[in-house]
Amino acid sequence: MTAADLLVRCLEAEGVEYIFGIPGEETLSLMDSLSRSRIRFILTRHEGGAAFMANVYGRLTGRPAVCLATLGPGATNLLTGVADAYLDRSPLVAITGQVPLSQVHKEAHQYINLVEIFRPATKWNARIENPGVIPEVVRKAFKLAQQEKPGATHLELPEDVAGMEAEGEPLFPAPISYPQPSPTAVKEASRLIEQASYPMVLSGHGVIRRDASRELATLAHRLSLPVANTFMGMGTMDCRDELSLSTVGLHERDWVMCGLDRADVVLAVGYDAVEYEPRFWNRGRTKRLIHLDTTPAGVDAHYNPEVEMVSELKDGLLALAQTCSPRPEPAGQATLRRFISGELAQYWTDASFPVKPQRVIADLRRALGEEDILISDVGAHKVWVARLFPAYRPNTVVISNGFASMGIAIPGAMAAKLAFPQRKVVAVVGDGGFMMTAAELETAKRLGLSFVVVVWADGGLGMIEWKQLKRYGRSFGVSFTNPDFVLLARALGLPGFRVTRTEEFLPTLLQALELDQPSIIEVPVDYRENLRLTEKLGRLVCPI
Repeated sequence: MTAADLLVRCLEAEGVEYIFGIPGEETLSLMDSLSRSRIRFILTRHEGGAAFMANVYGRLTGRPAVCLATLGPGATNLLTGVADAYLDRSPLVAITGQVPLSQVHKEAHQYINLVEIFRPATKWNARIENPGVIPEVVRKAFKLAQQEKPGATHLELPEDVAGMEAEGEPLFPAPISYPQPSPTAVKEASRLIEQASYPMVLSGHGVIRRDASRELATLAHRLSLPVANTFMGMGTMDCRDELSLSTVGLHERDWVMCGLDRADVVLAVGYDAVEYEPRFWNRGRTKRLIHLDTTPAGVDAHYNPEVEMVSELKDGLLALAQTCSPRPEPAGQATLRRFISGELAQYWTDASFPVKPQRVIADLRRALGEEDILISDVGAHKVWVARLFPAYRPNTVVISNGFASMGIAIPGAMAAKLAFPQRKVVAVVGDGGFMMTAAELETAKRLGLSFVVVVWADGGLGMIEWKQLKRYGRSFGVSFTNPDFVLLARALGLPGFRVTRTEEFLPTLLQALELDQPSIIEVPVDYRENLRLTEKLGRLVCPI
């Protein structure tokens, strides 16, 4: 048995189903071992796409996924998706090849110190120099990747080590458990909530990771607590619930901020500062904060909790629900909800063209079922998705908002279909982000995956232009030309559609969702709505 064989056996013991990547000379031994494994290797068109696939697969399933690249440029191509998993708290294990150990002390073809490069973008990483340690390093890489807060780890396997003789047996995973809430912390948190004039909940992605949405709803209804979620926490509370204030996360003032502005006590559940910095919602540092998470709060002048409940989220939420006395619904809650939920309804029949972002969002919601999955790329469209798309269930809207990397949506949609083949999946991308990973549509076709890519087309980097216009009143360096997306789809052997009237989008989307292969829908979008939104929020007067 070679070291590569042992490594593959350890991956099998971890329950790895897929390895996404591109092989190279320095990973030949590992690829040969994989050819005899039950693990499915998925050849991608770019290492960045491989990392994004592993990233979203891990985020949706909670199980670490694996991406693979060779040394040098293969590994550095992998790095963006790995860093995204690190800050988006997605469990991922990256494996890269390397030159033989005899060459790592000198300049060598394609050699660069990958352990040092990956260090700031991973929870832990290591070079395997001795085949005997493989069971331990693999188990450590997977345990740390999955342990709260989850993220990316990295293993480097030099070419000569991979071919060495090896002995050993895999170490099998054991469940990870988190502590029960401290009675003292529960008592103090309950006291703060009961004394508050307007307490509310800020729900983060940790609620989804720990499968605590039901317990969150139980607490909210017992205490009549309004709940706002971060971009990455969409779906933690069904947006149709009367206590849901939907999504907060814009740096500008928004309707949801009316609730946060008013709140004197904020219970932050599964909240992570990388999702929405506390300086934007606790500017005056006047709010009394309760931190409920599986890990202690970080150090931040704007997020200095009075009470920290470090526990499994389900247990902490239930303990608070059982300890706190019921409260009446806060005054003005129904009024605020009408303003938040009513904005999208204004555009359900808007027929202007190019299509307004609000109408695209409304039609996406009409086309998708409650369990279907929307993967958003990064750009101006991400703000519209997060702000207006009504999320009904956890893990049905996937947004990268920790690292916020463009290009994630198409590989992410592939991962979603692999994880949940029975669900419909839509990738929402800008024309800038689309071209970054469009090549992976060949991978999707080869794998027989079906999903729809909705391209918001405006011939520029809409988000950056929005920021430039807001700050300087002019834009620069953000415009480009696009290929014919319909012809591009056909060149890939896929269906392509172009919307020429607003009324065409919904029936085209419904048609595409029934296809058994990937498809592209180009939607010309009126991004003048971006500045109109900025102006509107600047004039916003809270209704409560």
